[in-house]
Amino acid sequence: MAQTLKFGNGTWATKKGSTLAYNDEDGNYKPLPFTYTGAGKGTRVNKEGLIEVVENDRPRIDYLDSEDGVFLLEKASTNLVTYSEDFSNAAWTKTGATTVASNTVISPDGNLNGSTISGLTGSGSNDIYFITGVNPASKTYCASVYLKGEGTLRLQTSNNVNQGISKTITLTSNWKRHSVIGTFNSTSGNLSVTIDDTTATATQFDIWGAMLEENSIASSYIPTQGTIQTRVAETASGSGNSEVFNSSEGVLFVEMSASDNNSRISLSDGSTSNRVSFKITDDNIDFQYRVGGNYSYRVNVDVNNYLNNKILMSYNNGLFVGYLNGFPISNKISGVSLADGVVNRLNLNDGDASDGFKGRIKEIGYYDEILTDEELEYMTSYRSLSAMLKELNIKAL
Repeated sequence: MAQTLKFGNGTWATKKGSTLAYNDEDGNYKPLPFTYTGAGKGTRVNKEGLIEVVENDRPRIDYLDSEDGVFLLEKASTNLVTYSEDFSNAAWTKTGATTVASNTVISPDGNLNGSTISGLTGSGSNDIYFITGVNPASKTYCASVYLKGEGTLRLQTSNNVNQGISKTITLTSNWKRHSVIGTFNSTSGNLSVTIDDTTATATQFDIWGAMLEENSIASSYIPTQGTIQTRVAETASGSGNSEVFNSSEGVLFVEMSASDNNSRISLSDGSTSNRVSFKITDDNIDFQYRVGGNYSYRVNVDVNNYLNNKILMSYNNGLFVGYLNGFPISNKISGVSLADGVVNRLNLNDGDASDGFKGRIKEIGYYDEILTDEELEYMTSYRSLSAMLKELNIKAL
């Protein structure tokens, strides 16, 4: 089987403005770079497990929960907390007996810049909070922060009027990022994030990296030092050419975890009319093969979540089949095929730069000829128990 494009799977090469897919058939190495933009104020978890800022327009290979690394792409987000690491600053209000000692503990970025909060009694009168001045009415926000210690605390985001979204969290001896997410009602107010001792059992705890963003998930950490900071949206497109891809016969394989509704990956001619693509939403994956704006093959399959999915589409002169996590999601369906030479690029979007993929990509593979059913099943399955444990980040006992 001729794999004419490889991307990821533990092999990464990046530079400012691009990340590399490649072809290594017959011992000849051919670079097939993606054009990349974005990630101002973006961070990643490096191979050592530490959070680090990545320079603008350099692709982020992230090692959170993956020793092989993944290509991380996210939409724009803004950290509304202006002092995300300095909790002694007056921007953070402390009530009751709450005190802050700065630079007491090594933080998740490897520096001595974590803080210790003391003075909690469980009475609910000892808080530390940050008010943004943003009106959250009818919007969804996520508050997140890195914490460690012993006992329980309450993390809350509220509009400081009559609505608070909170949860009780249990601290551990290791740094862990905790978050609370909620959609606010239409009542106006000032958005805030609070860590308090209501019903808490902790008397002190360590803290670092607070973030408050308009988002339905906790995205990668954005550090601030006195002003709000924005991580710009990321894009990747344009890998390969018509010599790499076969429009009428081939297999497109992706192993990924999406983080945003309506994420897409496609082979195309630069439009949405002629393409081989996957559309990933929060509860399904849409397999699409389109010719002249019409669907020759389209199958929509429900998923429990859009995390850790291995998907592929095989097409062969009008015969189509999709696979998801080791199982065929349709019998072979016949339809019109694209003419040879039509698709000429791999995009992490809908084919025309819209609906960009957002999430974590471990691997993309393209084959310019069909594979057997056994090969298709193997590609989308766990190869062994150890591979399954590794890919799902499960520790064997």
